[in-house]
Amino acid sequence: MEDISLSSFDGQTFFTSLMPGVKVSSQTACLVTVSVDGVSVFSETLHPVGGFITLSELGELLEPFVRGSLACSVTISSTPIGGSATTATATVLYAMVDVGIAAATFYGSHFLTILQGEKVTAMGRLEHLWYYGNDAAYVAAEYSDGTEHTFEAVMATGNNRYSCIDASPSHYVMAGKTLVAYTVSAGERTQGYVLEPLIPDCAPILEFYNSFGVWEHLYCTGTHRVAPEYKRNTARIHGRLKQYKVEETRKFEADTGILTPVMAAWADELFRSDLVYVVNVYNGEVCSEDQGREVVITESKSEVSNEDDDLPHFSFTYQYAQRIHNVLDLTRVGRIFDNTFDHTFN
Repeated sequence: MEDISLSSFDGQTFFTSLMPGVKVSSQTACLVTVSVDGVSVFSETLHPVGGFITLSELGELLEPFVRGSLACSVTISSTPIGGSATTATATVLYAMVDVGIAAATFYGSHFLTILQGEKVTAMGRLEHLWYYGNDAAYVAAEYSDGTEHTFEAVMATGNNRYSCIDASPSHYVMAGKTLVAYTVSAGERTQGYVLEPLIPDCAPILEFYNSFGVWEHLYCTGTHRVAPEYKRNTARIHGRLKQYKVEETRKFEADTGILTPVMAAWADELFRSDLVYVVNVYNGEVCSEDQGREVVITESKSEVSNEDDDLPHFSFTYQYAQRIHNVLDLTRVGRIFDNTFDHTFN
C-alpha cells in the first residue's frame, strides 16, 4: 500500500493488516508521537529525509494495542523543533488478514469472520457472530415444513464499537417444527447456517481467536485419540536405581471430520490462531463447570485439492498449555478423553 500524507490519515478507518505508511512533510527534526486511545505508544525525535519523515509498518506497531479492544482511536502528532504541533486521528481496527478492500467497506458489509458462505451447525452448539457497529440484528429461520419465522437476534455482548450475536440454533426453535436453516442479518451483513439432521458427537470443541481478534468455535466430528508420553528421569542413589521425576505430556490427535469447501477454507483459522481453548458446550452454552482449558496446537495438516472426489478434513495434534498434564475431571467419570466429548457421549 502506498504511503499517505498526515492530512490524508485524518478521519479515515484502517485495518492493522492494511495500514499505509504516513509521510510527514518537514524540513527540520520533529517530535513524532503515536497515541492509542489517548495513551502514547511511540514518541521519538525524527529527522526528515528528502523533506519527509515516513512512519512505516504502523500496523505492526499498533497490533498488540488494538487487539485488546478491537477498535481504537489512533492519533499521530508531529511537532517541529520550535514550531507548533500538527495532528491527525484515525480509527484503526484489528485484523490479521488481507481483505483486499477498504476497512470501512468490509466492516459495513461483513461479519468479523473469513467464512464466506454457509456454516454447518447442529442443535446444542454455541455459535457467536461478531461485527463492528450496533446495527439491529435479525434472524430468518426456515423449518422442514416450508414455513419461515423472523426473530430478533439474541445479543451476547458488545459495546459502543462492536456487537456479538449469540447465533446458536437453540434460540430459533419453535414448538412442533424442525429447524433446518437460518440466516442472521445485521445492516448489510448476512451469514447463513445449515443444520445437520443428526447431532454428531464432537471431540474436541475448540474456541479460538480468529483473524479479527474475536472468538469462534470449531466442532470436530472426526477421530479423536489421546497418546500420553512419559519422560522418566532416573539415577542411582545410595546404590539403588531411583526414579526421581516423571514428566507427562498428554498429546491429543484430532480430526475435523468432513468439511464443506467453504468451511475448509475457514477452518485454517484454528491453525493460525495463537490462543486456543478446549471447551465443553451443552445446550448452546459453555458449561459453567468447564470454562475452557488452554491448549497448544503442535502439528497440523490442512491439505485441499481440486479433485472432484476430494472430501476435505484436517488433522492436528494438540496438548495442554499447563505444566501438569494429569488432569482429573470430576464431572466426566469414565470418559477417557476428559472433557472434550460433549454430554451426548457415554
